[in-house]
Amino acid sequence: MGPGGSRQRWDAHWAEVIEPRLLIVSNIRHAGFAITVFLAIVSVTAGLAPVGFVIGISNVIGRIPTADFPSLAAAVIATFAMFFAQQLLTPLLASVGTVLKHRVDGYVHGRVIEASLRTAGIGPLEDQESLAGLREAVESLRTGWRTPGDACVAIFALVVRYVRLIGFLVVIGLAISWLAATAIGASTLLFRYGHRSGLRIRMRVWPRMMGLRRESAYFRDTGLGVGAAKEIRVFGIAPWLIERYRTSHLAFLGPMWRERRRVNVNRFLWFSTVGLAVVAAVFVIILRSAAQGEVTLTELSLGLQAAIGAILLGEFYHEADDATQYGMEAVRALAGFERRVEGFTAKDALAVADGGAATGLPRSEIRLEGVSFTYPGASRPTLDGLDLTLRAGECTALVGLNGAGKTTLVKLLARLYDADEGTIFVDGRDVRDLSVDLWRRQLAVIFQNFNRYEMSAADNVVFGAIEHRADDAVRAAVEAAGIATVFDALPYGLSSPLSPSLDGGTDLSGGQWQRVAIARALYAIDAGARLLILDEPTAALDVRAEAQFLNEFFPLTRGVMSLLISHRFSSVRRADRIVVLDGGQIVEDGTHDSLLAGNGRYAELFNLQAARFAADDEDVR
Repeated sequence: MGPGGSRQRWDAHWAEVIEPRLLIVSNIRHAGFAITVFLAIVSVTAGLAPVGFVIGISNVIGRIPTADFPSLAAAVIATFAMFFAQQLLTPLLASVGTVLKHRVDGYVHGRVIEASLRTAGIGPLEDQESLAGLREAVESLRTGWRTPGDACVAIFALVVRYVRLIGFLVVIGLAISWLAATAIGASTLLFRYGHRSGLRIRMRVWPRMMGLRRESAYFRDTGLGVGAAKEIRVFGIAPWLIERYRTSHLAFLGPMWRERRRVNVNRFLWFSTVGLAVVAAVFVIILRSAAQGEVTLTELSLGLQAAIGAILLGEFYHEADDATQYGMEAVRALAGFERRVEGFTAKDALAVADGGAATGLPRSEIRLEGVSFTYPGASRPTLDGLDLTLRAGECTALVGLNGAGKTTLVKLLARLYDADEGTIFVDGRDVRDLSVDLWRRQLAVIFQNFNRYEMSAADNVVFGAIEHRADDAVRAAVEAAGIATVFDALPYGLSSPLSPSLDGGTDLSGGQWQRVAIARALYAIDAGARLLILDEPTAALDVRAEAQFLNEFFPLTRGVMSLLISHRFSSVRRADRIVVLDGGQIVEDGTHDSLLAGNGRYAELFNLQAARFAADDEDVR
C-alpha cells in the first residue's frame, strides 16, 4: 500500500480511536479540577490494589514452608487488608463517578439549551437537518444511558484496568522474565483490540441506521404515549402498530447483527486462537521453569497469578467500552447542531439585539414594503413582494387559503424570521434596527399552535408579560377571557397546575385552553403591548361560544393595533378592514361590505363558507 493508503488508514484510526478519547478527556474538565484529580488518584490506587494483593498472597504462599505462624499470620492480615481496601475503593469510585457524570451531563445539557436558544429566530428549530442533530444530541441525555458523563467516568474505569495490567506485567517481568511479560501483554492487548475493533466496526453502521432508529422510536412512543391512546383502541390499530414497530426495529438491528457476526465469528476467532496459543506457551515456560527449580515458589505464584490476572483484562469492559464508544455521540451531534445554528446566526435577529429602544412602538403604523420570504429548502417563496400597512387603533383581518402565508407573516412581525427581501417599518424605522427583545415586549400574540404549559393557571397567563407580574392584572385577564369561573372551581384556584399528572392539577378542554391563550394576550396588552396578533383565536370554540367571545373581546381591544387571522368569516367581518392574501401577495383590501360588493376572492370564499353553514343548518332541520 502506498503513502496515500497509509495516510488514509492513519486518518481513519485517528477519527475512530484517538479523536474520541481526546474529546472525552477534554470534557472531563467540566466536572471540576478537584474531583478530576481525586478520581485520578483513586483510580490509580484501585488499579494497583489487586496487584498488591497478588504480591501479598504470593509472599504468603512462598513463606509457608519456612515461616513461623506469627509472621505468616501478619503477612495474611496485611494481604487481606489490601483486599479490603480494594473493596472500599470500588464503591468510592462509583459514588464520585456519579457526581462527575452529572456535572458533565449538566454542562452538555446547558450547551444544548444555549444552542437551541442562541438565535432570536426559530430557523434552526424548523430545519430538518438541524433538528436531526438536536434530537441525536438529546437522545442519550434524555434516557440517561451512554451519556457524555458516562464516557468521562469510563475513562477512569479504563485507568483502573490498564494500571492493573501494567502492574501485572511488571510483576511477571520481575518474577519470571520480561519476554514472558511482553508475550502476555501482547496477547491481552490483542484480545482488547478484537473487542474494541468489533465495537468500532459496528459503530460505522450506527449512523446509517438513524432513520430506522427514529422510525422505530416513533412507533414505540406512539404506542406507549397518552396522546394516541384513544384512537389506537377505538380504531383497533394496536396490532398494526406493534408490527410496524417490530419490522422497523428489526430493520435497524439486522445490519448491526450481521456486523457483529462477521466480527465475532471471523475476526475475533483468529485473535482468540493466536492469543490463546501465546498464553499457553508462556504458561508452559513458567511451569517448566518451576519444575527445573529455576524459580522459587513465591515467583511461581507471582507469575501464575499475575499472568491469569493480565489475561482476564483482555475481556470486554462493560463499565467502559460502550460508554467510551457511544458516550460522546451526543457531544459530536451537538457540535454539528451548533455549526448549523451558526449558519442561521449570520442573518439572525440577535445581530441587533442591542439595537434601538422599541418601548411604546408602534404609535402610528407598521408598513411592510416588498417583503419576500422563502423557507430554507423550499422551492417557492411563501411571501413574494408583499406590501401591507397596519394602522394604530385599527383591527385588520387577514384571510386566505391554507398555505397562503398568513402564519409566516406573523413570524416575520414577531421576528422569528427576518425577511429575505423588503423591509418592515415601525413608525418609519426598520424593525431590524430595534432591539429584538424590546420589540417583542410590544407584541401580544395568540399563535395558532399556542403552548400549554404544565404549570399553574396564573403562570400560563403571566407568560404573556412575565416581567410585569401582577395578581390583579391576572385576575382581570382571565375574567375578560371568560375563563375565571373555571379556575375558581379548581382546588387551588389560579394556583392550580394545569396538568392532570401534577398534584391538585387538571387538564382543560380545547376551548378552555384557547381562552387561557387569549387571557395571556390580554395580560400582555395590559402590561403595555401595542400590537395584538390573533392567529385563529377562536378555532377551538364552537360557533355560539365564538360569537359570545367576540362580542366581549372586540370592545376590550378597541384602540389597539391588531391583526386577526381566521378562517371563520363570522370573526373577520367584525374587523375594521380585511385584506386577502393569495400567492404571497395582498390581492384585496377593504371592508366586509366593500369586498362582497367587489365580488372578488373574498366574496368567493365568504359565499362558499356561507353555503356550507346553510347546508349544515338545513341538515339539522
